[in-house]
Amino acid sequence: MLILDKQDQDFVSALQKDGRASISALALDLGLSRATVKARLDRLIASGEIVGFTAVLKGDAAHAPIRGLMMIAIEGRGTERVIRQLSAMIAVEALHTTNGKWDLIVELGADSLERLDGILKQIRLLDGVATSETNLLLATRKMARVSR
Repeated sequence: MLILDKQDQDFVSALQKDGRASISALALDLGLSRATVKARLDRLIASGEIVGFTAVLKGDAAHAPIRGLMMIAIEGRGTERVIRQLSAMIAVEALHTTNGKWDLIVELGADSLERLDGILKQIRLLDGVATSETNLLLATRKMARVSR
């Protein structure tokens, strides 16, 4: 794993704010030469620190305007089974294992509150789901999507 210095961190932060910025614009904003910025970009890509670039389309955000995070506690040893079942659901946009009170955090998307309610009911009925808590996402202030 590559250790990022302050200039790398500033560079990555600038890219996350505007992934379409030109190397010249990034160099100017960061007070670095164009050659330095290009070398850093190439090094971060080669090392695997930067794993991809993507475009987020308006339609991608609009297909599931109702979004939520569902935290799930699993009883017994059913985690892998629950993960498989959740992974097969179209409404599940991302699935994360975690520690602490919750075993899984599920990012959900639906076209209506009624549809989201049905999805939540379906998930709560899965064998192995002990308890859950869901929060609706009201506004997205920053979003970083990475294609893999």
